[in-house]
Amino acid sequence: MTVKVAVIYYSATGTVHALAQAVAEGAASAGAGVRLRRVAELAPDSAIAQNPQWRRHADATTSIAQASVEDLAWADAFAFGTPTRFGAPAAQLKQFIDQAGGLWREGKLADKPVTAFTSAFNRHGGSEATILSLGNVFYHWGALIVPPGFTDPVVYAAGGNPYGTSFVTGPTRDGPDAAALEAARYQGRRLAQITIRLLGRGRVTDAAAGDGNPRATMAGTTSHTA
Repeated sequence: MTVKVAVIYYSATGTVHALAQAVAEGAASAGAGVRLRRVAELAPDSAIAQNPQWRRHADATTSIAQASVEDLAWADAFAFGTPTRFGAPAAQLKQFIDQAGGLWREGKLADKPVTAFTSAFNRHGGSEATILSLGNVFYHWGALIVPPGFTDPVVYAAGGNPYGTSFVTGPTRDGPDAAALEAARYQGRRLAQITIRLLGRGRVTDAAAGDGNPRATMAGTTSHTA
């Protein structure tokens, strides 16, 4: 069966972008239909212009479609990527996620598998904290978190982060190495494979129960304000 995976990310200088492409490749290799989407940039152009790498990457990725809430509604599973910002997701990705309140109220984000990946400048620069911070969002959605775990040797080869693929750029700000890209491909493939298994079993259960909509709506029962 074909499942739909949305890979949604923010990248300033290209590291997370490269990881996102690898995650998308991995999901596609498992037979998933994939949408690779970048979230809107919030930084002023004057700030981008001060960093040559940021400027180059912004100009080079204008052809990649910008993420919309419709991509979340379309997908059976999500992969979110972001650089670390003081141990939390970048404001650009958080601003996108904050637009999902309507889908959340309707229960349309519940029961969907989700995974996350990141990059940091320093080895202890907040990679795990950033992914765990995104996990708080997924708990509220009722999504099903799919970490890579220690389930394949490629995870160890890329530094051994069971929460999600991460890469340390260091002062050279080089892009992800081959090990990190392979771990990202594995993470995307694992997400797609688990989604295929979950949807396949869910459809069998729904048919037996005569229920075509296993997700209970939350509309009218709660609110997302403030």
